[in-house]
Amino acid sequence: MNATEKPTLLLIDGHSLAFRAFYALNPDSFKTSDGQHTNAVHGFISMMLNILAAEKPTHLAVAFDLSRSSFRTEVYPEYKGTRGETPPEFIGQTELLQDALAAMDITTLTLENYEADDIIASLADQHAARGFQVFIVSGDRDTFQLIGENTTILYPVKGVLNLARMDDAAVFEKYGVHAAQYPDLAALVGETSDNLPGIPGVGPKTAAKWLQEHGTLENILAAAGSFTGKVGDSLRTHRELAVRNRKLNHLVRDLQLPVSDDALALKPVSEAKVRDAFAKLQFRTLTERVLKQRGTDSTSKPKQDEYIAVSDDEQGKLPAFNAEIPQAQELSQNEAAQWLAQQESTVGFAVEFQDGKICAFGFATEAARRFVNLGASIDDALLSWLADESSKKAVFAGKDLIRRLVKLNIEIAGVDYDALLMSYLDNPLRRDYLLDSLVEEHLGLVVEREDPNQLISDQKIDASLDAWLALALNETLHPKLVATDQLRTYTQIELPTNEALATMEATGIAVNSEALQKLFDRLSLEVAQVAKEAYAIIGHEINLASPKQLQTVIFDELGMTGTKQVKTGFSTNAAALNELFEQTGHPFLEKLLLHREVSKIRQIVEVLLKSIDADGRIHTTYVQTGTSTGRLSSENPNLQNIPIKTERGREIRDAFIVGEGYETLLTADYSQIEMRIMAHLCEDDGIIEAFKSGEDLHRFVGARIFGVKPEEVTSTMRSKVKAMSYGLVYGLSEYGLAKQLRIPNGEAKQLMNDYFARFGGVRRYLAAVVDEAKTQGYTVTSFGRRRPFDDLNSKIFQIRENARRAALNAPIQGTAADVMKLAMTKIFAEIRARNLSSRMLLQVHDELVFEVAHGELDELRELVVRNMNEVVALLVPLDVHVGIGSSWDSAGH
Repeated sequence: MNATEKPTLLLIDGHSLAFRAFYALNPDSFKTSDGQHTNAVHGFISMMLNILAAEKPTHLAVAFDLSRSSFRTEVYPEYKGTRGETPPEFIGQTELLQDALAAMDITTLTLENYEADDIIASLADQHAARGFQVFIVSGDRDTFQLIGENTTILYPVKGVLNLARMDDAAVFEKYGVHAAQYPDLAALVGETSDNLPGIPGVGPKTAAKWLQEHGTLENILAAAGSFTGKVGDSLRTHRELAVRNRKLNHLVRDLQLPVSDDALALKPVSEAKVRDAFAKLQFRTLTERVLKQRGTDSTSKPKQDEYIAVSDDEQGKLPAFNAEIPQAQELSQNEAAQWLAQQESTVGFAVEFQDGKICAFGFATEAARRFVNLGASIDDALLSWLADESSKKAVFAGKDLIRRLVKLNIEIAGVDYDALLMSYLDNPLRRDYLLDSLVEEHLGLVVEREDPNQLISDQKIDASLDAWLALALNETLHPKLVATDQLRTYTQIELPTNEALATMEATGIAVNSEALQKLFDRLSLEVAQVAKEAYAIIGHEINLASPKQLQTVIFDELGMTGTKQVKTGFSTNAAALNELFEQTGHPFLEKLLLHREVSKIRQIVEVLLKSIDADGRIHTTYVQTGTSTGRLSSENPNLQNIPIKTERGREIRDAFIVGEGYETLLTADYSQIEMRIMAHLCEDDGIIEAFKSGEDLHRFVGARIFGVKPEEVTSTMRSKVKAMSYGLVYGLSEYGLAKQLRIPNGEAKQLMNDYFARFGGVRRYLAAVVDEAKTQGYTVTSFGRRRPFDDLNSKIFQIRENARRAALNAPIQGTAADVMKLAMTKIFAEIRARNLSSRMLLQVHDELVFEVAHGELDELRELVVRNMNEVVALLVPLDVHVGIGSSWDSAGH
């Protein structure tokens, strides 16, 4: 630091930011192997590192609340009393965060009877007075009163990623008052999150106007007698509320804290302490990020081949290979073809692309790395090796590689090893499957790239390194799949699906862009009209997407009582508002829910319009690693979120059309596949009989439960049975069934008891699934796919209950996913073997969509239905429904 530069102190409100990190990141994606959630810890540290990089402070402290009790609760026991219970997934994370910060040599502070804001206020004032530049990171607006010439608030405006710099000008622009006046404004308006009601009828605009005219709350109260109208009466009647609020939101700024500047100074970290603490949290990439950004007080680990940092004691030797990382050697195309012809074992393979074109190939064996920089063309010898089925190749993310090659009309065969799919089967709960993350976990190596998200890169690392890493990962992961009996799942299901999906992505589906644009325009008008109608009901305009403004309107202005408590008051999410609308029937809620529905559909249409490629088709990307059960997901754009049963959803599907030169679209979907798989797995004679008889399942089951003839089962009876049958597959409880059907808990309990009394095999199967998962630590599908379930033994009830529900469904949904993938690959292979021009376009939920060439309809329909029906032998028949039409919707059924 130059002598002329000010020292900079960064102060962070620990609980405030930890909670924001918790809600910003999915808890299920951040867990240790023993079930401890870590999303708040990970998000907090990641956010903190971003701020350290941006602001470059010289000193840092993190303050935490010691408990919910403070001198403020002594003055007003209801202070913050409306805050809900701590989410069970958050429990324990504050302590873990404090341990992690201690390992990073970052000072954390708490003080009995005071809040974190008071600690921050005292440190901020004391250091600002001594010439420090102070930055405060807090989601509590009470800290705005600390803003000064040397003090700025970094206020989170979305999760933990975006921080608004709040100085006096920013506060005035947003709230119409200066920073020093903000506590007075808050005292008048109140603060829902702190359970501090304000003056009835006084909103932010009124409060700001008064403060602009009178300067302070004290002056406003002194002049209260001159205020006219209802708002003046309210101020005079409830003035004590503002006085109390101002007393409580005043931050203590003169605490004497036992901490020195030296203790707050940022210094290099102890690598050993960081690695030990972060290993317990099972943070890998974040560990290296901390060490790289903060620097260490120990010698850096040696690097090899310029791009690899070795993090194990062998310094370059791998657990799988036990070999040095070989040096790369450049070859000509002819030399590469000769070298490849000499290889008898599997060769690691990667491609480097630039502007959509191939610029280099990378090859690797255990002991060698070779790369070829390509010119305008690729030699026939190399193309022949690529297309040779007998030349075995190990790659990473084979589907994406195949798709890019298909677009360039380059054939590739012999891809027997895909480390991405192997790692997915090894651990389907990972939050990412980036090559470098997997290399770090399984090989103990850290790859340093300019862009860590780019797998097969356009960067300085030559493609042979990615080829070698792919080979090394495959050699390491293959034995793991053997040990867990998942090799069949890999070789028969996941790997063969690669080529079918890659071809489908490259092909895409034709779209009527004009129809989509008209639909978007109409939906835009409808959104505006519904919003206008909603405003008319409440008498003013608001942001209908703002939870805060909705809370004010629904719970303050309209006086409703919410159905679910959250941190900021009552919830305004879809489930809570639907339940509230059912209770009240209020027209504003009706318009609000409609506005959300139409806005969501409009957004889907907007994304689709932007996704139309130059060829007039939409090319979605299928993610094989996107779910823990094996189901495929779709992204860029997501075609699985288009509503099927609504009129607006059908209009969207109607815009997906048969392409030029083809006759029609054909759709084929499995009917009730999950229920059929449950019947197979539970081996219940009654459920099996229902499917074998060909009778309506829910009518058949309803007749057994209610003791009537099938034709006497009413629509209400059938609906109850259908809800329960599907609910059981997803772990629905008696309470959940009662809520869904809007019936008393006692009736729901009796309904479930009657069901299990008639179909005991279902009860025995569901109980056995959970018991086995508890004992083994995982569930397994009929094809051997495993899904870990450590949380079944959690000490926290809610975590256990969530795991129980997921465990009930995993074998059923996973088996259904396996059946669909097997059917897809068989159909794809037969279409190719018969040299048909028809092609498979989409896989959405349990449905496949095909584009049928002229004269091939009968042949394609027969092979599709046969393969889907015969792909697996169950105790009950599979049922395939087929539809034909010029659009996706008209081909539906």
